[in-house]
Amino acid sequence: MDFLDDFDAASLRELAESSDLPYGTKASHQFKILKEYIDDFQNSLDSEHEVGMYLSCFGQNILLNVTHIDYENPVLIIFEGYVEGQEATLIQHVNQLNFLLISVKKDASRPKRQIGFSCSEPQEE
Repeated sequence: MDFLDDFDAASLRELAESSDLPYGTKASHQFKILKEYIDDFQNSLDSEHEVGMYLSCFGQNILLNVTHIDYENPVLIIFEGYVEGQEATLIQHVNQLNFLLISVKKDASRPKRQIGFSCSEPQEE
């Protein structure tokens, strides 16, 4: 039996939040940096293109059309979107963030997607 079996998810999150991590190592800090880069890239695109991300994982390169980004402290970033037309969610540790932002021609039958960002917790300075 693992000692973590005695904790529910909320208790584990609270325990993780209470740990004193150096600035810049928490997911909320990385989220803020990612948001700035992605917003700048997204704002540089014309109305016929939207943001895509090439991910190198699972032994292949995967194009994720990102629609939403969130985080969970202390160390998870969550990317939601579409891979080949199917809904997809990528949950990634902040130490493994490595992707290429690219412009992707949008589907003419729908409006341009903007990436949404949500913060499940207050942003720290």
